[in-house]
Amino acid sequence: MPPTHDRSWPTVLDEVTSALESLTATLATEDDFAVLLHQMCAQVVNAVPGVDEATITLLTDHQPATIASTSDVVTRLDTDQYAAGHGPCVEAAGSGKLVRVSVAEAAGQWPDFARDAAAAGFGSFLSAPLVITGEYGGGVNCYSRQDGGFAELDEKLLELYTSAATPALRVYSRYQQARDTVEHLRTALTSRAVIDQAKGILMAVRQISADEAFTLLVEQSQRENRKLRDLAVQLVSQATGITAT
Repeated sequence: MPPTHDRSWPTVLDEVTSALESLTATLATEDDFAVLLHQMCAQVVNAVPGVDEATITLLTDHQPATIASTSDVVTRLDTDQYAAGHGPCVEAAGSGKLVRVSVAEAAGQWPDFARDAAAAGFGSFLSAPLVITGEYGGGVNCYSRQDGGFAELDEKLLELYTSAATPALRVYSRYQQARDTVEHLRTALTSRAVIDQAKGILMAVRQISADEAFTLLVEQSQRENRKLRDLAVQLVSQATGITAT
């Protein structure tokens, strides 16, 4: 990737705009959040000058994890920082502030990271904070093989991309949460229906009340260490000869 100053502003901004348009197009067709974030990593490499590899860190309950990456090498560099509890990747994700540092400069503060990054052939690091929801925060992490791979312009371009992409990712995250909620409700309603059927069978066969039938199901479920729904499915299938779902 050529240095930033070798590329005109219109060219650089066109590439960032194209990356955002590509992300928007992906949002319209992709229903896997992890795949979407991998696509975002690839776009950052193309859109921001000097970026050779990229990862995305997400925090869940304050625990960092690399959710998307352009290579196993940078995934390992991220993971080693998480294990050590320090490093520019951890700093950016935890503080919500942009981190731009050369590997040589990082040696004093994060010697393990500096050693491992240099051994992997990288000379510079840049990370911009990424806040999707209250559950997901983190950073977009960029690695360059150039010792002076990132300048203030690269910092601004990455901030421009992440700032524009974040609202789209937030909308997508809400969509996924709503879809998961609907699926959980559907599963719960299905479970409730088959349990009610099993209760009805017990009430008819044993001439007992609904509460008593439910108590019998719960006691058998605990005794056999089986889920109540699975027990109900078996009972309904045995009584009707039709496999319940």
